[in-house]
Amino acid sequence: MRGTLLEIIMRNTKLLIIVLFFFSFLICADNTRGQQIEAPKNNYVIAYYFHGNFRCINCYRIERYSKEAIGQYFKDELISGKLVFKVINIEEKGNKHFIKDYQLYTKSLVISLVKDGKEVKFDNLTKVWEFLWDRQKFYDYVKEEITKYLKQLE
Repeated sequence: MRGTLLEIIMRNTKLLIIVLFFFSFLICADNTRGQQIEAPKNNYVIAYYFHGNFRCINCYRIERYSKEAIGQYFKDELISGKLVFKVINIEEKGNKHFIKDYQLYTKSLVISLVKDGKEVKFDNLTKVWEFLWDRQKFYDYVKEEITKYLKQLE
């Protein structure tokens, strides 16, 4: 009985490992499917979250809330390339120009409108700091501002 019990456990362990591997593959594949790193078109909106090397809990919260709001309200736009979300460390080599380009003075969520391949306007969404303690107001603010920009693509 012991030998057969051990064989059953071993067979089930192998099956469990195979099943876990399969599902982890599906989850990873689903998370990346349809996401755009770079916009393939000449007209699109970019949502940048800018941060430095040092990040406090609120800085991480702004990034997380921004990702969540954009993912929740703009999934189709992300898939189509009409909207791109980028997280950028301004202290990394080659990124310091963003400080001057967008007049950055702290961690920031910046929305940029690109038409015919050139940035035509941008806004620093400074109220993200004001809404840190109210997730829904934060989401609504981000949704409203990005929607304004997306309408300018039409």
